[in-house]
Formats: sequence, C-alpha cells, structure tokens
Amino acid sequence: MPVTRPDDSEYVCHGVTWATGNPRLLLAPLPNGPLVYAEIMNQRLGFATGTGRWCTGRYRFVDTVRVEAVACPDRAPAGESGQCRRCFSQDEFRFAHQYHRDGNVPEALRRYMDQPHWLYLATFADGATKVGTAAGPRKRSRLNEQGAVFATYLAESPDGRTVRYLEDAITRDLRMPQTVRAASKLKALVNMTDLTAASATHDQHVARLTAALATMDTPAVLEKWVPPAEGGRMRAASGARVLYPHDLRAGEHGFTIVACVGTQVLAVLGADDEVDYVLDLGSLKGCRITLGPFESPAVAVQNSLF
Repeated sequence: MPVTRPDDSEYVCHGVTWATGNPRLLLAPLPNGPLVYAEIMNQRLGFATGTGRWCTGRYRFVDTVRVEAVACPDRAPAGESGQCRRCFSQDEFRFAHQYHRDGNVPEALRRYMDQPHWLYLATFADGATKVGTAAGPRKRSRLNEQGAVFATYLAESPDGRTVRYLEDAITRDLRMPQTVRAASKLKALVNMTDLTAASATHDQHVARLTAALATMDTPAVLEKWVPPAEGGRMRAASGARVLYPHDLRAGEHGFTIVACVGTQVLAVLGADDEVDYVLDLGSLKGCRITLGPFESPAVAVQNSLF
C-alpha cells in the first residue's frame, strides 16, 4: 500500500490501520477516488470535523488469503452497521464472525477461512484481558491494532472454523471476554503509571488458558507478541499525560502524534508543551474531516500535574 501525503481537502475517515506494518490514517477522498494511506507518526495532523456519519465502505478479497478495504463509491450516509445499504450487501467479510455457526457464506470467505488461524490472548493497560483470533496473514497486524500492552499467541489452528470454536469454548468455560471497549482502553492508557500489575495479570491468564487448551487436546504454542516500536513512549508511562479534552468528532484540532498504541495516540499540541495528550483516533471513523493548518482550542492544564 503506497504512502501518500494527503492534500488539504475533505475526506471520509476510515480510522487507523496497521495493515501496512505501521499506523496510518485511512482516508477516502471526496467526492471520489481511491483510499489514501496517510502516515501519522511524528506528523502534524490538523483537521476540522464535519457533521453526520458516513459509510466506511467494505472489504473485498483480492486472493485466497488477503482482504483489502474499498471506499464507498457513493460516499453515502452510514446506516446502523456503519455502512450504507449497498456496501453492507456487497461486503463478503461481514459473515466472518458467524462462519463457524453458519456454513452458508460466500465462497471467497470460505477460502479465506480455510487457511491457518491463530488464537491469542491480549491484555490492556488496566489489566483487562480478552481472547481473540487472527488469520495467518493478519497475525501481527491484528494484534497491533488492538491497543494491547501484552499479548501471547496461544495456539495455531488449521482453519478459521476450528479456532473460533476454541475461542467460544474459552469464553464459555473461563468467562474470558472477546471484546474490550475502546473507551476502557483509552482510560487505561491515560491512568497508566506502571505495567507490572498488567504483566502479572497477563501471565496468570496465559497459564489458565494453557491448562484449558490441554483439556481440549489442543497443544499450546505460547509465542509472545512483540509490541510495535511506535507505542514505546505510550507504554513507558513517563511524563505527565492527560485525556485530550475536546471531542474529535466536532470542531477544529491540531497536534503532533508522538506515539501510537492501536488506535490510541499520544500527542503534543505545541513544541513547548510539558504534557502529553491521550486520544483515540478511532473515534473519527465515519466522520468527514477537512485536513489543513487547524489548531486545537487552548487547554488549561492544572499545575498539580507537574
């Protein structure tokens, strides 16, 4: 996927993607044109957010092992799924989470799910932990986009159906969730002071799930995920940080991104700032944004932070 420096014009924001190996903002130009993959690390990002929610397109299969994002051709308003009716009906990947329960799926999805998949365990900054799955080609990018601070690949399965049965069994028997809310991830990163407790929690859950896999006659792999370097400053828990006080879904904003964990970023408003701001660029998904030399409103920071 080519790196593109987007023009100062209007886009439908598809959020943050790690599909290219590093975090980029995925943008659909208005009124038309192919998606733009824009670098965000150590970049100044200025934008004004419009009103409404807009379709973020769909996914299509480009071969038996890869999917790619496609912009909505109409740049239409979003429905309940975050897509317009046309993109929702054409999205072959939407059946993936029900694949193991319903065999009536598109042939392209069946081929995709027939490749090896991974079962993983991810722990976030506050110790919240979830179980999840990733197809072989998405083994690393899937975890990179989750916003975890610790993760372990638990087992490799021959296909997507088998791995989802394992995931559901672990959720049922060990009450291990399959999702963690974005707001919880953001709050945990804002309040993070030390990752010792989260690391211990992760190791305890790995031991529990390893024992559970043994009862299912599934050999554990226990391969540690290596966090991307782009999140180092966020995970270091050093320096003053606060929650960005403005709603990204309205108004004008401008900041420089200095770290990224999943869709959450650490940003500075100006070169002389003594505080970092934590915000979730994922909240821009489905928004229309106009890029340009915009600035965030002034922020009053309490002296007690320092």
